[in-house]
Amino acid sequence: MDWENRKDNGNRKTKRVISISLGSSERDAEGFLELGDTVIRLERRGTDGDMEKAAALLQAYDGKVDAIGLGGTDLYLVAGSRRYVFRESARLLENVKQTPVLDGSGLKNTLERFIVRRLAADGTVDFRGRKVLLTCAVDRFGMAEALCEAGADITFGDILYGLGFNIPLHSLSTLDRLAALIVPVVTKLPIRWFYPTGKEQTRKVSRYPEYFLQSDIIAGDFLFIKRFMPDRLDGKVILTNTVTAADRAMLRKAGVRTLITTTPRVNGRSFGTNVMEAALVASVGARHSLEPGAYDELIRKYHLHASIETLNGPRQEA
Repeated sequence: MDWENRKDNGNRKTKRVISISLGSSERDAEGFLELGDTVIRLERRGTDGDMEKAAALLQAYDGKVDAIGLGGTDLYLVAGSRRYVFRESARLLENVKQTPVLDGSGLKNTLERFIVRRLAADGTVDFRGRKVLLTCAVDRFGMAEALCEAGADITFGDILYGLGFNIPLHSLSTLDRLAALIVPVVTKLPIRWFYPTGKEQTRKVSRYPEYFLQSDIIAGDFLFIKRFMPDRLDGKVILTNTVTAADRAMLRKAGVRTLITTTPRVNGRSFGTNVMEAALVASVGARHSLEPGAYDELIRKYHLHASIETLNGPRQEA
């Protein structure tokens, strides 16, 4: 389902959200999202990996919009009860004093958990015993926990695709111990060492395709999936977000059966969790990120749900 892309008709409140991303400017987009009686204008501006440009844009929009999303990187990594700060991302925000900046970590920990539980509860996806590759679980701990609760047979790809070593993980407890050891170090290093920025987002790298091929469901950050996936993923289910029309065409050509995005589709594409988190914060006029319970309430209030699209073959249970 594509949320209607329309401008304010004069009877609703309007808010403006902009995402400043270290990603490619080729993925820039705009759209309008209705949240209750508020119309949110969404914008995404990529800086092609230019940290100075990103910092300048963040400062330029400070006080000019209702909320800012930080894309193409994380400010925080949430794993279990711990939250880690990316040093390089924090520097980008040193001169942002007025407008709240959201990196999507709060929504990943709530909306994505909610979506997986809803997909399982209503029978859209039966995760029990299904082989799932979650390309990076430290970045999506809420999704990881929900997939485990749903009975999935999970391979966590954090070391496979984040660090480049052929060491698959299969338990949350192991992942949590690994995060406690590695993430404090990783968050002090340059972002580009672990996550593609700028033109690197368009470069494919063949890395451990067997884990993609042996899985029924591929989940996680779309740029990780796109970067490392093999050319064919016949019959697979993709659970992700930040997917453009061109990305959907690529997945269809690769033979993917079903695409599920955890954020609603707006004007032909799904925006990142940083944009959606900023939209929720703007909708209630908050000046900072919200508590998990508040996000859960807004998810239900605004009826946020997954977008499900059959790319190949007849529509059926995913």
